[in-house]
Amino acid sequence: MALRKEIMERVYSKDWYLSLFRELEGSLNGEAGSDFHNMRKAAIDVFDNLDFPTVKHEDWKFTNIAPLLNYNFAPVGADKVSLDRSNLLNYLIKGLDTINVVLINGHLSRELSDISNIPAGVSIENFGDTIHNNSQLISKHFSKYAKLENGFVALNTAFAHNGSVINISDNCILEKPIQIINLNGTSDNTFVLSQPRNLIITGKNTDVKIIESYYSLNESDISFTNVVSEIVVGENSNFELYRIQKENHGSFQVSRTQSEQKRNSKLTIYTITTGGALVRNDTNTVLNGEGCECHLYGLYLTNGTQLVDNHTFMDHAQPHCLSNELYKGILDEHSRAVFNGKVYVRKDAQKTNAYQSNKNILLSKDVTIDTKPQLEIFADDVRCTHGTTVGQLDADSVFYLRSRGLSKESARRVLIEAFANDIFEEIKVEPLLEKFNSLIFEKLK
Repeated sequence: MALRKEIMERVYSKDWYLSLFRELEGSLNGEAGSDFHNMRKAAIDVFDNLDFPTVKHEDWKFTNIAPLLNYNFAPVGADKVSLDRSNLLNYLIKGLDTINVVLINGHLSRELSDISNIPAGVSIENFGDTIHNNSQLISKHFSKYAKLENGFVALNTAFAHNGSVINISDNCILEKPIQIINLNGTSDNTFVLSQPRNLIITGKNTDVKIIESYYSLNESDISFTNVVSEIVVGENSNFELYRIQKENHGSFQVSRTQSEQKRNSKLTIYTITTGGALVRNDTNTVLNGEGCECHLYGLYLTNGTQLVDNHTFMDHAQPHCLSNELYKGILDEHSRAVFNGKVYVRKDAQKTNAYQSNKNILLSKDVTIDTKPQLEIFADDVRCTHGTTVGQLDADSVFYLRSRGLSKESARRVLIEAFANDIFEEIKVEPLLEKFNSLIFEKLK
């Protein structure tokens, strides 16, 4: 408790995180003079110059991160958490056999993960181990896609040491999904800083499904997860990412997912957000080869004073590509949500098809939604549409269901679930579909 009180009495300053970086340097021994650490030092200099974004920055004008700055978060090792395999049952998906990668406060747990017995053609390592064991892979891909555009990405890059590196060889068809389970919290009330850095590389002609889930170990924990994931989808490959964000109401999460697609690849990302005091998702994709497809689906359900912000950026860099995104929000009580989706079509990206939609239902007069779909088109032979809707439940539909014997609450729930469920129509993995539906039902209760 002493540590918690000491941290509460401090006033936020970026010097706090700069001092944490100096502590990191002091623990590196011989690595402190390496080329990789020089990249870290360059990133901390960027953070020092940029600091965290404020509402004066255009991309953050509707997302005030001031509540996050009320705490000085600190890294906490996995050794501060007592877990065994039986505890994982709470975070697994019923009926689905997965390869589990468990990160505790950003640190990969070998004891709880299934990385010792994985299929041929698949490599799963702790990020820090890959720095030493496969420096060529790190040099080729690390920080090549997620640019140091704001203080959060710069801070994560400066502390890049924990997280996972998943490397999939050419022609590898993974029968089992890989589930990256992020568990944050402690038993001593420390404000936890978790900064996983994930690098996922798929070769040519691969088929991979990854489930990325976030949970709090305790309802009373206060944590800050600052995660950056760089993903390369190889030529003629199919990559599916299912993201579940279900941390407690004392958690903060800022997430950057930066994807690079090669020729004729298909990328699909589902994001369902039900937890967190403040959640910011930056989901960016570069369609960097002809014939690429990218599909982004998102559902956020908010109540209390939650704030959920989804920013997407579709960069059509090559011709003959398709992108489609559909985000839906259900807001209640005093919560807020932000959606900003940008489709950028470069001059040479002819024959682009791009579709974007954001739809929201407001269940309370005290909620706020700021939505801004954007198109920037520099090619002349394209088909691009975007749109947004904000409204309440249809009173006639509620009346119709009540006339068939349903209570008012049951009628509302039926309509809300119907509104939400078409986000997941394309999910072919039945246990995943059931999991997503259960998250909706649990939140609506």
